[in-house]
Amino acid sequence: MRDKLEKIVLQAAKNAYAAGDFNSDAFGDVVIEEPKISSHGDFATNFALAGASIQKMPPRKIAEAIIRHLEDPGKIIRETQIAGPGFINFFISPEAWLPFLREVHEKEALYGAVNIGMGQKIQVEFVSANPTGPLHVGHGRGAVVGDTLAAILNFCGFIADREYYINDAGRQIRTLGSSVYFRCQELAGNKIDFPDDAYQGEYIYEIANDLMNEKKEALFSMDREKAIDLCARYAADKILINIRTDLENLGIGFNTWFSEQSLYDSGKVEESIRIAKEKNLAYASEGAVWFKSSLFGDEKDRVIVRGNGLTTYFASDIAYHMDKYGRGYDRVIDVWGADHHGYVARLTAAITAMGYKPEQFRVVLAHLVNLVREGIPVSMSTRAGQFVTLREVVDEVGADAARFIFLTRHHESPLDFDLVLAKQKTNDNPVYYVQYVYARISSIMKKAAAEYDIRIPDADKAPLDRLTEPEEILLMKHFARYPEVIAGAAKMMEPHRVAYYLMELAAAFHAYYNKHRVLSEDTEVSISRLYLVKAVRTVIGNGLTLLGVSTPEIM
Repeated sequence: MRDKLEKIVLQAAKNAYAAGDFNSDAFGDVVIEEPKISSHGDFATNFALAGASIQKMPPRKIAEAIIRHLEDPGKIIRETQIAGPGFINFFISPEAWLPFLREVHEKEALYGAVNIGMGQKIQVEFVSANPTGPLHVGHGRGAVVGDTLAAILNFCGFIADREYYINDAGRQIRTLGSSVYFRCQELAGNKIDFPDDAYQGEYIYEIANDLMNEKKEALFSMDREKAIDLCARYAADKILINIRTDLENLGIGFNTWFSEQSLYDSGKVEESIRIAKEKNLAYASEGAVWFKSSLFGDEKDRVIVRGNGLTTYFASDIAYHMDKYGRGYDRVIDVWGADHHGYVARLTAAITAMGYKPEQFRVVLAHLVNLVREGIPVSMSTRAGQFVTLREVVDEVGADAARFIFLTRHHESPLDFDLVLAKQKTNDNPVYYVQYVYARISSIMKKAAAEYDIRIPDADKAPLDRLTEPEEILLMKHFARYPEVIAGAAKMMEPHRVAYYLMELAAAFHAYYNKHRVLSEDTEVSISRLYLVKAVRTVIGNGLTLLGVSTPEIM
């Protein structure tokens, strides 16, 4: 509908110029918006105000000329008004919304899909937690944001792959190995002073106990360094298996699990350093090798090879992202925790320096999740190893509630996750509120067939002219918005927009259902309303599927 109005307004401006009512054939963009107050119309434009300086005319005169020269062959406009200094308000004819209702039935599961991607290949990397401990609830939010974003991009014509980067090289893996080794020593009866910087938590004891049961003799027959390496590999593999399981239980899978260690084994880290030197992007100073990231927007240059000859995380990250583009991805999206915000500029600088455009790289930051029970914070301390794991949250509230609630706020805003609310079967629980619409309409459709012997007809046989109630028109207006919401979520990389939309559509349906009977003795009205609510169910189902949330027919 916005597109239609934009074309109508632009054509009116051209007509006004041709008639001599405008001073210039230069027109600014036509912006169509939905007024916050319904009495101001269905849509409005500030075209007249924006064009005043171009036309050198008062905005109201421009607005009057636009209205005078409007051509509306589709008869979608019922009324126009000029408001304030020159806003043009449009009131849409009720029957103009019917094509959107028909389109939902025609396209069904594909309704809302907009091919803005045109086959562009995108990689979405998310979670990528170090395999040094269980996933916590913050990882869960990033996982759902990344997974849903990839689903939306695929729905919009992109080819989006999901990838998990396994940080299985470096100091944190060494620390993991040492932590497990010290616990093995304790289990063997040796007195150990457990280091403060080692990984805490019961899971270290559990891994050590399993390792002792499987490889005790081998562990204590080798020297300390090899034993720690064995502990590190064993623990990382075991933790990674649990990470995979936790993510699968949340409905998340990946196209690729990429090992950081493979970058070293294949020589790609060394190769990226060599290329940086050849391009005069790296230099030696103070015994280290530095990357000239300050030339490309970073606040300072960064070390890629330390004085002891060891490479930094930054060096492997450069190699990893060069590998991504080398695999043919047009764009790369990384979903990180908000605590990594300081790393964005340096990696963007490195990617730009290596010959790629800044717009080919995007970081989505998922902010903190605060767990609460009925508004009371749940105490967590990752340092002491005492924290609520993602598995515990999903086991308690279910994957549907977890996924939906993670998306009820913009990913850059902190989120309070109420464990009690997430389990309630009330309208205060957002996922229940939306899913119940799907279930209720499914029940209505079964009742229509069983008790009223009513089947949903084809669009050309449905008496849609009986849909005249304001609440019915509002539902169809929501249908018209859905493709815009999907496209906006893809362009802005904001998957929460879909969750917001579903809650708004659910609210509109509940208001309609509470005021009007869908099934009655008036067969024509019943058929038309059944046709309408089935479309509601289709759109709700489409949106929930994109969010990775189930569509129950019975609740």
